[in-house]
Amino acid sequence: MWEFEDRATSQGYSSVAGIDEAGRGPLAGPVVAAAVILPRDLRIEGINDSKKLAPALRESLYERICAEAISFGIGISDSNAVDRLNILQATLRAMEQAVGNLSIAADYLLIDGISSTSLLLPQRTIKKGDSLSISIAAASIIAKVTRDRMMIGYDQLYPGYGFAGHKGYGSASHMEAIAALGPSPIHRMTFRGVREHLSPVDDSGAVNDIPSGTAAKCRSGVDLFDQAGKDVCKDV
Repeated sequence: MWEFEDRATSQGYSSVAGIDEAGRGPLAGPVVAAAVILPRDLRIEGINDSKKLAPALRESLYERICAEAISFGIGISDSNAVDRLNILQATLRAMEQAVGNLSIAADYLLIDGISSTSLLLPQRTIKKGDSLSISIAAASIIAKVTRDRMMIGYDQLYPGYGFAGHKGYGSASHMEAIAALGPSPIHRMTFRGVREHLSPVDDSGAVNDIPSGTAAKCRSGVDLFDQAGKDVCKDV
């Protein structure tokens, strides 16, 4: 798991940060990214792609990584940013924030996936990097646990959707809740599975029964349009 870190070190880099995200696929909540710089002699058994770990082990590894990392940073793009920028750009922005929040500056980046950031730093993208690089795997754990804890908090703010269980992903119970309650303020209004539940515009152009989540999005400045291309926010 140290192969990519060792290659960067052999090229003269001393602060290699692994970067990963959690939350690209859900219908609600933020996308969270983490950047982690690990000491070269670190040995923590079990670090791997966070999605492959049991929740209890993931939590335990999170605490150890936070305690033993040289530095870690977190970046967050909320659902408004996802709707405004698109999920890829919101993810990259969160990654860039995470790097900027490192207490020790990185001089080389290892990024999970295929998309580079706009940061003026040497960087390498790695497909399935969370299974190949220990730094990326550590970042995936930090990002996943951070986001899961946020969604548990949102479950208290917006009861009825079951955020503590499905974490915003499109489970059957979540889809049923959206249909029954309408979107919440943290739903991604541009995502399929949510946008279908925005209130339609009638022939007069009036918006009927706009869900509270849609109204919140409109007040935040996000542009929302129905399938006919009419501005949903016009009469909010």
